[in-house]
Amino acid sequence: MARVHFRRRPAAEPLRRWVEHYWLIDWDLEEPYVSQVVPHPCVNLVFERRGPAQVAVASGLVAGVATDLFTTKLADSGRVCGVQFRPGGFRPFLSPPRPLTALRGRQLTLREAFGDGGAPARVLGPDAEDRRVAALDAFLLSLSPRTDPAAEQAMALADRIREDRSVLRVERLAADEGVSVRTLQRLFATYVGVSPKWAILRYRVHEAMERATAQPGTDWARLAGELGYSDQAHLVRDFTAAVGVTPTAYARAVETPPRPASAAEA
Repeated sequence: MARVHFRRRPAAEPLRRWVEHYWLIDWDLEEPYVSQVVPHPCVNLVFERRGPAQVAVASGLVAGVATDLFTTKLADSGRVCGVQFRPGGFRPFLSPPRPLTALRGRQLTLREAFGDGGAPARVLGPDAEDRRVAALDAFLLSLSPRTDPAAEQAMALADRIREDRSVLRVERLAADEGVSVRTLQRLFATYVGVSPKWAILRYRVHEAMERATAQPGTDWARLAGELGYSDQAHLVRDFTAAVGVTPTAYARAVETPPRPASAAEA
């Protein structure tokens, strides 16, 4: 984050039942920078301009849940305005509605998703950040998201997976909800885009990353037990598959102080 200006902003109150937050990035780099992100089980709506405002073309896309490490190269200058939906919160905006598994690992143009191709210029154009946030609000509200009890259930279950560390098995979650495992799997396939098992594992990996960042010298064997893994080897396997490096390599990287940013990078 020393190389880009990153911040989060809340959506308008009527949208917060579906939207996790907006995320805004601006950069002006002296040399290219490769950014890597471990995705959450959620859909993102992304408006971006790569290059100077006078010459670069604004574009927009819907990014389904990515199951692999997301890598992008930032160069020169640019701007991104993104919407991170809550897991299960995007489908009420999609027209026509379709199972979210159709978007897994894929991207849709704005016309494919909403039938509107003019939004990028409206969102990215204003210099004032508050006006860009207002433009995001206006665009999402114009889509008239539909109330959907199944979407509400999917969002509540995803929240529980994220916040309740005791949720380790799909069978337990299904039993607590009074539904079959198959019913739970269909709900997640339709509204989240990944299986409940995948969501559980991914949130545990994110928690392991947060622990490593906040607590130098993490005891990985102990953390594996706290996260519900049968042994450290299983945590290492899942962590490495999601992040691209082993837990110890990641811990060494986050414990290394970042180099000072130049004026252009700040």
